Amino acid sequence: MGPQSRETWAQRLGTFRASPSAFMEGPEGEDLARDLLSDLRSEKLSEPTKVSLLALSLEYPTQLWPDASAAEAAANSLLDTLVLLPPRPSALRRPLLLAATTALAAGGALGPTSGASRRLLPLLLGLASGRDLGRGFSPASEQRPLQATAWECLRELESCKPGLLGGCLGLLRGLLGQEGPVQPLSLLLALALRNALMIQARAKASLQGLLTAGDCPTEGAPWNWTLAEAGDAHLQPQAPSWPAAEEGECGLTALELSPEEARELRAAVAQLLDTSYLLTPVAQAQLLWLLGWALRGLRGQPPVLFKPQLVRLLGTAQLTLLHAVLALKAAFGEALFTAQDEALLLRRLILAAQHPALPLPAHLFCLHCLLSFPENWPLGPAGEEAAPLLLGSQLCRGLLPSLLHDPMALLARLHLLCLLCVEDEDKEEQGQDPSPRRYLEELLAGLRQRAALDGGPRALATLCFQASYLVARCLAGHPVVLTPLTHGLAQLYRARPALTPHFADLLDQVGPELGEPLKVVLRQEVVSRPGRDEALRWHLQMLAKVADGDAQGATLSFLQAAATHCTDWGLQQALLKVCRALLRAGVVRGLADLLQALARQLEDPDGRDHARLYYILLAHLARPKLGVALGPSLAAPALASSLVAENQGFAKALMVQEAPAPIRLSLGPAELRAQSQCSSSRWRCWSQCILWSCASVWKDSSMHPWGLSTCPACVPAALLALCSCLCSPDARLPRGWLCAPCTPHPRASRATRTCLPCS
Repeated sequence: MGPQSRETWAQRLGTFRASPSAFMEGPEGEDLARDLLSDLRSEKLSEPTKVSLLALSLEYPTQLWPDASAAEAAANSLLDTLVLLPPRPSALRRPLLLAATTALAAGGALGPTSGASRRLLPLLLGLASGRDLGRGFSPASEQRPLQATAWECLRELESCKPGLLGGCLGLLRGLLGQEGPVQPLSLLLALALRNALMIQARAKASLQGLLTAGDCPTEGAPWNWTLAEAGDAHLQPQAPSWPAAEEGECGLTALELSPEEARELRAAVAQLLDTSYLLTPVAQAQLLWLLGWALRGLRGQPPVLFKPQLVRLLGTAQLTLLHAVLALKAAFGEALFTAQDEALLLRRLILAAQHPALPLPAHLFCLHCLLSFPENWPLGPAGEEAAPLLLGSQLCRGLLPSLLHDPMALLARLHLLCLLCVEDEDKEEQGQDPSPRRYLEELLAGLRQRAALDGGPRALATLCFQASYLVARCLAGHPVVLTPLTHGLAQLYRARPALTPHFADLLDQVGPELGEPLKVVLRQEVVSRPGRDEALRWHLQMLAKVADGDAQGATLSFLQAAATHCTDWGLQQALLKVCRALLRAGVVRGLADLLQALARQLEDPDGRDHARLYYILLAHLARPKLGVALGPSLAAPALASSLVAENQGFAKALMVQEAPAPIRLSLGPAELRAQSQCSSSRWRCWSQCILWSCASVWKDSSMHPWGLSTCPACVPAALLALCSCLCSPDARLPRGWLCAPCTPHPRASRATRTCLPCS
């Protein structure tokens, strides 16, 4: 089959991008990768079309080459295509290098046994170093872009295979001072240095002269895979923060450096830091992160090497560099930052957070840095949330939240205000300025006032409850703040009962410090103000959430009064949910009368069935078994019936399931005749056995006719055992029909362990 046209490839690529998995499973999926590699060498296709084909291989390498053998063959084909390109300028050289690198890395074919790896690695290193191989490979106009691409490919391979370039550290150090791209080489050297230090620390070995100058492996020469094979862990080149301080054999403290190696390491780090100002802000931040991780915990390497950079970085306006400085401060603390540096950095964050021209993401970033500011000498335990010691009420006066702020900015400022309230709780109020706690109460009152507006935006109510949750979480042990918050939320519910779903979510998230008193005041609000129609619907939903064993009389009186207004199915179901909550809470007195009245009074038959079922359960089950019957069952499937769906655990316990019999009985001739004679009497007592077992098996074990402690799971087995009894008085129940906990009562005689209706 000859090469395809540009229109055909455009159609195939469009179909593939629409659904890659479906396309690869179709009839054309097997030929896509082969056609792509063959048409890259065709002279009938233009270079833009070939670039689009290579872009597809960069985006979907695992779909095109799913295994290592396919990736190996694809990389070899791409390298052959690269070598066959004419010496004139071409737009395919850089995409071909990237595609070959991606195929090896994504396909898992990178290794010492791979022929494509032995071809690609020396080629990339030769192109990056600018040797004769690079100059004869492409025209002079493509030297610098091709060199930068080669560095990026090597950095990608080093990220996928840590330690791959560990033997080239000396060569990379020598190339850093020469003419060429500085940024990709600096990032590659920092990454390779970090990986080499981590791998050697795990092996408890020294650097073994890796930082000294070395020769570049040529094409066909063996590559040094020693460190790559030892570095089996996948070390990420970038992460949000440094890992926890590592100790022992896996940490950098296990790395033993000779004086000469320590001197070479300091020289390499200083060389990278001296040229860091030539990098972009994002690249500088990544370089500082890599070097900080490399030197963190390494004995004999003081972080004073970063000190000359702080003079430049402390005054930067770039948020990425500011974040890198804070990461260095969190890693090294007072060993690198003095008290004056800490105060300067904190003041810069405060002023930046107050700048009116600062965009919202940058504003939130500065507030987050203030909330998690790494102090040199924190007073509290590690991990405790607290405001910085140097951050007082006077400095934060411009950071107080206001109702005019954006919701995200308001919550961040409110978080900072809560931390200030913790610090100033025991201080006396001085002057006429309001204390942080008073300002907090006024702000929460304003948020509740806006949320109470009938028909107001949903975002205002959401913001109010988010702020309430934040205050409850930060000030959980401060009743002087939680008490007015509880009463304020009760007033908000009184003004707008339609916010019941928000209250339910808040009660699920907060701790008992706010949850328990809030339930009490909300229950009082509900039972003291009965409503009708929509208000009654919200009251019943709230009462189902907060109902418990306290205030039973007021709750039952409210339900009896509300039952007369529950005319539709939805209100009746909400009323029955409250009854269900009271059942689970152990309320007995007065609830039985209410359920009997509901079973006669409700118009909907589904509601009457619910009320009748709850009354039967209340009359026949003890409290532990009642909790099992009404408890949710995640294992039971959802059923269509509303009656059974609400009691899935109870329905599953009553379901008879087929099980293999432990023993197998056979009847002789005499027993067959006896069976035929008493068959009529046996069938007469069959229904009595079933009715008697259903009525007694759920009762308390002390009143059980057999003296058995029977759980709901044994009901199906009990029915089968009773119905299998013969009419003879000495018929006994077979062993194994009870579960382990359900053992016969010690006082039960052998004669009583028979079918009582049959005997």
